[in-house]
Amino acid sequence: MSNRLAETRSPYLRAHAENPVDWYPWGPEAFAEAQRRDVPLLISIGYSTCHWCHVMARESFADAATAEHMNRDYVSVKVDREEHPDVDGAYLSAASAFTQSLGWPLTVFATPAGRTFYAGTYFPPAARGGVPAFGDVLTAVTEAWTERRGEVLASSDAVADALRDAATRTPSPPPDAEALRAVAATILDREDRVFGGFGGAPKFPMATTLRFLQHPLIGGDKAVRRALTAMSGSELRDPDGGFFRYATGRDWTVPHYERMLTDNAQLMQVALDAGRDDIVRGIADFLLRVLRRGDGAFGAAQDSESWIDGERSEGGFYRRDAAERASLEPPAVDGKVLTGWNGLAIGALSRAGAVLGEQEWVDAAAAAAAVVLAINRGPRGELVRSSLDGVAARAVATASDLGLLADGLFALALATGDADWATIALDVLSDNAAPDPVLAAHDIPAGADESDGDLPSGTAAVASAHLTAWWLGAGESHRERAEQMVAGLVARALQQPLAFGALLRVVSGLQESPRHIVAVASDRRGALASAALDADADVIAVVSPSQARAFSDAGFALFDEKDAADGVVYDCLAFACRLPVSDPATVHRERGSAA
Repeated sequence: MSNRLAETRSPYLRAHAENPVDWYPWGPEAFAEAQRRDVPLLISIGYSTCHWCHVMARESFADAATAEHMNRDYVSVKVDREEHPDVDGAYLSAASAFTQSLGWPLTVFATPAGRTFYAGTYFPPAARGGVPAFGDVLTAVTEAWTERRGEVLASSDAVADALRDAATRTPSPPPDAEALRAVAATILDREDRVFGGFGGAPKFPMATTLRFLQHPLIGGDKAVRRALTAMSGSELRDPDGGFFRYATGRDWTVPHYERMLTDNAQLMQVALDAGRDDIVRGIADFLLRVLRRGDGAFGAAQDSESWIDGERSEGGFYRRDAAERASLEPPAVDGKVLTGWNGLAIGALSRAGAVLGEQEWVDAAAAAAAVVLAINRGPRGELVRSSLDGVAARAVATASDLGLLADGLFALALATGDADWATIALDVLSDNAAPDPVLAAHDIPAGADESDGDLPSGTAAVASAHLTAWWLGAGESHRERAEQMVAGLVARALQQPLAFGALLRVVSGLQESPRHIVAVASDRRGALASAALDADADVIAVVSPSQARAFSDAGFALFDEKDAADGVVYDCLAFACRLPVSDPATVHRERGSAA
C-alpha cells in the first residue's frame, strides 16, 4: 500500500500515515483515482488537536476490517481543516443538508467529481445513541452508489445548486450608529447574568463577539468584563494562563481541553482593551512558552490528549497540579505554522507589548512575522496557508490569511515605529487569495457561510485590514474597499449578530470618525510615550521624528508633517489634529475629550 501522508506538511495527516486505510491527501490525484475506479470519495476532515478525530481514528481507521472495506469501495481522502479551510467550509456547507450536528471529524461521501451526496460527523464502530455504526454507513452508501446511482447524482446536484443560490449576496446600505447599538442590545439581552458570557452549554468564549461589544460606538464593556472575569476564574483557563477551546458546562466547567492559538490571541486583545493586564500576561506566557516554535513562529494548538501511565488521556494532564505535571509529558503541540493565525498572534503581542511595556513580546511578534514572511511562500513567492518544520505546504493562502497577517503587521509597525512592516502589510493586502485549485477545477461550490466563528471570516479579516490601512492614511480607496466588502453581508449580520461579531466591528469602525494619537518621541519608554499609549484611540503610534518621516515617505499620510519636533503628541480626529502638546498631563485619555 502506498503511504502518501508521511511526507505531508500536516501533523494531522502524518498521524494517519500508518493506518491500514489507503489514504490520499487532498489533491487532484484522489479525484482522478475515484473517476478511474468509478467509486465514491470518502472525505474525512479533522485536525490534530480534535479529540473525537483521535477517537474515530483509533476505533475505525486503525481497524483492518474497516480499512479493507474503505479501500475496496472508496477512494479515501484525509483533510486537515486548518490547512485547507476552504475545503472544510465547502463540505461543511454541503453536509448541512444531511445533518444539523456539524463538527469534526466531518465524514463526507461524494461523487468522483466531489459533489456531496451524504455526510455526517463521528460514527462509532457499533451503533449507539441513535448514531449508526460506521461499517453500516459504509455498506449503505456503497449500496446506494451501485444500485440507485441516479438518485445519488440527483441529490448531489441539488445540494450544489442550493449552495450556489445561498452564496448570492445583495449589497445593503451600511447601518447607522443607532442600528448598530440596537443590534448590540439584542446580543446583550442574551448575556448569561449568572455565569457570564453568552449562550448555554457547550459554551464558547466568542472572542469575535466580545471584540464587537468593546467598540467605542457600542459600549458593551461591562458585559465583556463580566465574561472575562467568569472565564478567567473558571476551569476554562488553565493555571498557566492559557484558555481552553470551550466548556461543556454553562458555568464554564468541564472544558474541551485543546488550546488554540486563535482563541488565545483574540482573548489577549479583549483582555487588553478591558484593562485585565493579568489575563494578558497569562496568555502571553502561554503563547511564548508553549506554542512558540524553535524558529520563533507559533504552532496552531496544543492537544487535549497526552500519554499518562501508558494510556491516552483526554484532559488528564491539565487536571493535575503543577507538581504532578512536572513528571508528565505535556500534550503535543501542532507545530503547523498557519499564516493568518500567526497574524493574530503578531497583532496581539505587538499591541499588548507596546501598551504594557513588554519589549520581549514585541520582539517575539517581529520574529514570528519574519518567519512567516520568509517560509510560508510558494514556488512563485506567493504566500501559502502554512508550513511545518520550515517547509511550506502547498495549500494556498486564504483571504482570512491575508487579512489577519496584514492587520498583524500594521500593529507590529505601530509597536516598533518601523514603517517597513506597514509597507509589507500593504503588499500582503494587495494580493488576491486564490481559490482552492481542486475545488475550482471540479466546480465544487465554496462554503456559503461567511460568518465569524472562532476567528474572523475572510471578508471580515480583509475588510478590517483595509480599515486599518485607511486609518493610517494609506488612502480613501481602502475605506471604500472595506465598505464594498461588508455590504453584501450586512443584512445577515444584523439578523444574526452573534455570528458576525468581527464584521460588525468593522462596520462600527466605518461609522465612527477615527481618533489617532501620534507621539513623536525618541524615548519610547518616557512619560510622554506612556501617556499616549494609555489613550483610547483607534491608532496609537509612538515614533521618532525620523520614523515619522519614513511612514510619511511610504505613503501613510497620518504622519505627514509630524517630523519637525521631538517630544510632542498629536491628537487627531478624522485626520484633523489639535495643536501638538508636550506635557504628558495634557494628553487626553478619553475619546470625548479629543478635539
